[in-house]
Amino acid sequence: MIKQWPSRNPLPESHKVQGMKEYQIRYLENVPASDPSIGRRTSGGDYNWNSKVVMLHGLKSDSGKFSSYKGAYVGKKHMWFRKHVRSIACMFVLAGFFFLLDSLMVSIFDSINLQTSSTSKISRLKAMKDETVAYINTEKPPVEMYGPLLSLASAALTEKEFKQETSNFWKEPYRQASLWKPCADRRTPNLGKRDKSNGYIMVSANGGLNQQRVAICNAVAVASLLNATLVLPRFLYSNVWKDPSQFGDIYQEEYFVNMLKHEVNIVKELPPHLESIDIEAMGSLITDADILKEAKPIDYIRKVLPILERNRIVHFLGFGNRLGFDPLPSELQRLRCKCNFHALKFVPKIQEAGSLLVRRIREYDFARSLLDKQLLGNFLPNFPSKNREVAGPYRYLALHLRFEEDMVAYSQCDFRGGEDERRELQAYREIHFPLLIERLKNSKTISPEQLRKLGRCPLTPEEAALLLSALGFNRGTYIYLAGSQIYGGKSRMQPFTSLYPNLVTKETLLTRSELEPFKNFSSQLAALDFIACATADVFAMTDSGSQLSSLVSGFRTYYGNGHAPTLRPNKKRLAAILSQNSTIGWNDFEDRVRKMIEEGQRVRVRGFGRSIYRQPRCTACMCRSY
Repeated sequence: MIKQWPSRNPLPESHKVQGMKEYQIRYLENVPASDPSIGRRTSGGDYNWNSKVVMLHGLKSDSGKFSSYKGAYVGKKHMWFRKHVRSIACMFVLAGFFFLLDSLMVSIFDSINLQTSSTSKISRLKAMKDETVAYINTEKPPVEMYGPLLSLASAALTEKEFKQETSNFWKEPYRQASLWKPCADRRTPNLGKRDKSNGYIMVSANGGLNQQRVAICNAVAVASLLNATLVLPRFLYSNVWKDPSQFGDIYQEEYFVNMLKHEVNIVKELPPHLESIDIEAMGSLITDADILKEAKPIDYIRKVLPILERNRIVHFLGFGNRLGFDPLPSELQRLRCKCNFHALKFVPKIQEAGSLLVRRIREYDFARSLLDKQLLGNFLPNFPSKNREVAGPYRYLALHLRFEEDMVAYSQCDFRGGEDERRELQAYREIHFPLLIERLKNSKTISPEQLRKLGRCPLTPEEAALLLSALGFNRGTYIYLAGSQIYGGKSRMQPFTSLYPNLVTKETLLTRSELEPFKNFSSQLAALDFIACATADVFAMTDSGSQLSSLVSGFRTYYGNGHAPTLRPNKKRLAAILSQNSTIGWNDFEDRVRKMIEEGQRVRVRGFGRSIYRQPRCTACMCRSY
């Protein structure tokens, strides 16, 4: 142990030196050799200690108040500071520099945040809302409206699986469906291009893929009616669809022009002398406000033809459902059919991806049909080899489940999602449907229960599953789900997937790299859904008013040769059946649902005023064999 010398009895100077040396030796012997910090402090040899002794010897007499140990320590400390004064100064300067730099950076970022806070506030709030909705959609417990019927459906599917029973709805129930054949591509002698054109018609179509398709076909008919040259239609950018795709990104331009060249003159662009003119200033801009919905041919002849003949050009802006179906000359009806069913072919990129979709859901190479040839072109899968064992499903059902947030909110129906869901849908209406909100303020309120009885509510995934169960589709049925994201996410889909687990979408069938070319192009993605639904063995819809469902069912009628059944529920009748959820027996439920669907499958000729795109069975569009 190191001995402490009392300060009040100082030793002679010789003893001080001897004591300091003895302390140095003992101290160094007790310090581990591996300690780097101690090693640095004690480096330097004996001459350092001797110099410290000389310094102590020159102190004034009042230094006797301190012990020799403290004196040595003070001298050592002063020597260390003198030796490292530059390092200490550099360290303080460096710390000050970093402090100033940090302050500068903070001020810069604060300035940037202040400048952008006002413009990014809405985006941040929207992102927070989206995250909240996503969380609600994925984390909420399952929502069920028909618990008793779900239990009966589950038991019925288990029984059918045990007995290996299959549904009768994989086939068309009526033989008359195969008597109608496609023939709109035939040439009509009375409808041909005249030598002199009255001018150019430009069309800017709005909406999504299917609304644009209808606009294109109507534009072809109007161009023929007014004896005008049609400029290849353009598509307006919509804040809803957010798709910059143009005609050539979706449809084959050359094929379209060549298919219709004998009836309508079509060019890709205006001639140079007309490109720079101010169409609006010269009075040639025609909006939907200028043309009645489902206008008659006489309306175009009276209002549009004089402008066309005077200015040699008209521009239909937002051209949609502005040409009625009746009364219309049969030649123009046939021309619209030819445009829709023959001239509009998807580009190879879409055809190839569509072929992959169908091949993967079937899990084998399927036989060719008229539907496949029209929609897939040169990307038809090969016939299966004779030595190849076919695996997986031979057939699949495509379902267009129209239960997106916009549809749900606009309906004003109640879907048993609680107060949170009601507030969320009301907020969506206030943001996206302000005109609806104003109209509701000035009209008599219809209760959600009454809306459901009237058949105005979109079918939920649960209701769609009960419908398919009643029609005898077993639990192992492969189902392709078309459309956008289902409102309510997993909580809404759980009743459906509990009965039908083999549910696939384009996102699950195609890889990320295969979907990459279609990213941010909603219309091109919708074209993939169109192909998968049209070529399915069975197509089921939940909303017959949907453009996709309407056009797909028309394609299946036109090219299906009586072997492409479509299931179209009557929502009013179905609501009456489902209202007896707690009391109806399963057999009674099955019988009533099947009668409803069979009624919708009857072979009918298109009625007056009905859509030629949805119901092409008429002499202007199809030929009937007896």
